[in-house]
Amino acid sequence: MLSTHNLKKFVKKAFMPVTIMFIPHNSKKPFSLKIPSAGVVLCIALWLVGTFYVFSKTVQTIEYRTMKQKLTYYSQQFSELHGTILGLKNSETEFKKLFSLRSRKDVLENLDASSDGLTDSIDFESLKNQIAKTIETVSGIKEYLYQQKDVYRATPLGSPVKGSITSYYGRRIHPHTGREQFHLGIDIKSNAGDPIKATADGVVSFSGWSGNNGNLIVVEHGMGFSTYYAHNKKNSARVGQRVKKGETIGYVGSTGNAQTAHLHYSVLKNGSYVNPKKFLDEGMYVQKE
Repeated sequence: MLSTHNLKKFVKKAFMPVTIMFIPHNSKKPFSLKIPSAGVVLCIALWLVGTFYVFSKTVQTIEYRTMKQKLTYYSQQFSELHGTILGLKNSETEFKKLFSLRSRKDVLENLDASSDGLTDSIDFESLKNQIAKTIETVSGIKEYLYQQKDVYRATPLGSPVKGSITSYYGRRIHPHTGREQFHLGIDIKSNAGDPIKATADGVVSFSGWSGNNGNLIVVEHGMGFSTYYAHNKKNSARVGQRVKKGETIGYVGSTGNAQTAHLHYSVLKNGSYVNPKKFLDEGMYVQKE
């Protein structure tokens, strides 16, 4: 508790005038302003309060702008993530539809039809990166499937004609010379005039007469595969023609050194003859004698 004497002394000091002199730079006389000491303190206090208020408002404005920028950024991130998630859902639907099929053949043949589908920003980036990796994986799987489809389309599957195998790939006694000789394909007995079908998509690289082979057709399928169709009665495909699997390219005959109507069929992989028999599994109408 302040005593009466001390209180009077404090009031006297608080109201003791302080002279503030203003000195202009021109010829005018300086002038002074007397205000109580308490007034000076009050002015300083008001200045500090005002400065703090303006500073706080400035900080709030900056924070608001920063927050608005973050919200805009987050909104963009959500939009991107939303699109990414939709892409994932579409891909998931496509793959479920594809892999619900029972065989590799069905998967590859239906590939085209199936495909016509917060605490800190670092969390968003992490999530986005994870989803991007997933999308990349999905794209990789899809690219792999398309590559496999290209291989599937280029692989000669099934038999080019209806009939029965009379001579297999490998060593055999040649029917004309009676000597052992390596047979570079298979002979399929069929009726003269029966259609010969391409066993895979491709481009005809040869169509014409070829000595003992008679009328010969050669089709290039890509991925290193080629097929030969010999002893034909007639070739209906021309050089440079693009053919589809199952498309008629000629007709069975007995030209060249053939004694009876049949088709000599060879398969080459990267320029080397391979056994066509392993590619006949898809040819349900081929009979084996």
